[in-house]
Amino acid sequence: MISYGGKDYTVPAKAERVVITGALESMEDALLLDVKPVGAITVGGVFPPLFAGITDKAEGIGEKSQPNLETILKLKPDVILMSTKFPAETIEKMSKIAVTIPVSHLASDWEKNLNLLAELTGKQERAKEVLSKYKSDAEALKEKIGPALKDKKVLAIRVRAGSMFVYPQDVFFNPSVYEELGAAVPEIVKGAKAQQNLSLEKLSEINPDYLFVQFSEEENKDTPKVFEELKNNPIFQSMNAVKNGHLYTNLVDPLTQGGTAYSKIKFLEAVSQSSIVQVK
Repeated sequence: MISYGGKDYTVPAKAERVVITGALESMEDALLLDVKPVGAITVGGVFPPLFAGITDKAEGIGEKSQPNLETILKLKPDVILMSTKFPAETIEKMSKIAVTIPVSHLASDWEKNLNLLAELTGKQERAKEVLSKYKSDAEALKEKIGPALKDKKVLAIRVRAGSMFVYPQDVFFNPSVYEELGAAVPEIVKGAKAQQNLSLEKLSEINPDYLFVQFSEEENKDTPKVFEELKNNPIFQSMNAVKNGHLYTNLVDPLTQGGTAYSKIKFLEAVSQSSIVQVK
């Protein structure tokens, strides 16, 4: 019996056949814990290079929001990890195949998510080691970087489908930026209820001193040049972050979700090696 998200699930003592659908968060947790799912999400019909280490023997079970139930059924999973973003009827259909656990997409649940997969697969010790090291490293970096970010405007955005987006305080890389690094939370982030479109004019008005941008070609297939065009726009170039060399593009793999242990660790590592730590 495993408890997660206020519900109890009856699962094998050690789940050997795990299917991950919709929840890229769980894919990142699997990467960190070296869990190899029998079925996993594809992006554009293939497994992204990011997940090469855990998908060499996996079968593709559909895109992030389009799971193939027939393929999943054939894999005879012990447990299915889904995203809480899926509608109730999809979760219900999955539950008829095997025990199905909707995994939170909120960054604030990153520890619970990692511990869930660890408990399912017998990787609890590995999870403990990872969490302990991360917290120690994060504390040390905050001490080093805190003075540089004090009284500065810091923003993390994602460019997808040709537009810029900001996210709520507990989503994306925001907890890493505002909690772990100690930057002040801007009003636009405080007010965001979900993924929120951000115009260039509004970004210019905010005029961040530090700007983190995640841009993936896979998420901008119809507008592959949009970020290049943005960087060449005089309004964009006039912002403090750009003028002063504090535009950080894809510090980590652009497919990372931000609110997972893997994302947070990689982001922390990248920031610690960036020019930010040299700023006095």
